[in-house]
Amino acid sequence: MNNETTTLISLKEAMKRVDHKLQALEAHFKELDFIKDNLTQKFEDHSKTLANQGAQDELWKAVLSLKFTSMELNILYSYVIEVLVHLHTCVLEKLPDLVRSLPTLASILRRKVKNKRIRVVWESVLEEHGLQEGDITALCIFFVAHGNKAEHYIAKVRQMYIRDINFMISNMVKNQALQDGLLKAVQVIEKGKAEMAPQEKKSPLKELIPSVKS
Repeated sequence: MNNETTTLISLKEAMKRVDHKLQALEAHFKELDFIKDNLTQKFEDHSKTLANQGAQDELWKAVLSLKFTSMELNILYSYVIEVLVHLHTCVLEKLPDLVRSLPTLASILRRKVKNKRIRVVWESVLEEHGLQEGDITALCIFFVAHGNKAEHYIAKVRQMYIRDINFMISNMVKNQALQDGLLKAVQVIEKGKAEMAPQEKKSPLKELIPSVKS
């Protein structure tokens, strides 16, 4: 074997070693990229969690620091509870076979996380009413914070005390998420009343006039 042949064999072996090292480095870099992507995703998820937690903390502070009178608070509570009950009813109407297993709105909120069918119906109900998850979060926090001491006022009583509920909310509620949630709650209830009014007007006259006993 001459020198040229020996040199060529040595060169080929050296190239194989270099190629193996390059392959090992490539595999290592792929692993590092995977780790980087995984850490980035975890960081983004953690950041979102912290942001959501921070937003909820601000909501709680805003709800607990409201400067409303007891009467005004009762009126707001009335809109909130009517919306939450209405949403619960709408979901049950679309899922009649789950009426017994979804006795409360809280049960819907819990189960929608893992149950796609419930989640799809819930999202469709929110969309139909122009609501978002953030609005529901704000309304639920309001309900939890004030539900134990607030009273429900029917529509006629609410109108006797406050003529422009939207102005009151816009003027006194500074937290944007809470303000949006309360304004949308009022909008949903008032829109429902407006849609019911024509049906009431179509009722027979004898049903609208109380009978007089002789």
